[in-house]
Amino acid sequence: MKKPSSKIRDEIAKLQEQLKAAETREAERIGRIALKAGLGEIEVDEAELQAAFEDLAKRFRGGKAATTGGNKGGNAGESSAPSAQNAAGAAASGTAEA
Repeated sequence: MKKPSSKIRDEIAKLQEQLKAAETREAERIGRIALKAGLGEIEVDEAELQAAFEDLAKRFRGGKAATTGGNKGGNAGESSAPSAQNAAGAAASGTAEA
């Protein structure tokens, strides 16, 4: 039996709400950890902080993180990982961005 499009739209809307809530929880968690580590007190460019978070994510995923600081490729802001973006925003401002 096929579902009517209105029911599918309702399910999509519910899933989008669940996704937003999950991203908010994740961003708040990462933000709290970042603040405890002292990142809230450091003056750092958001792109540089995001690149550092991406390196950290690679490390925990089993990839090789860059061993030197700085922006090698100039594409630190072109990440497709929303969690890294939320984490960077949460760490920089102390609030979740979802």
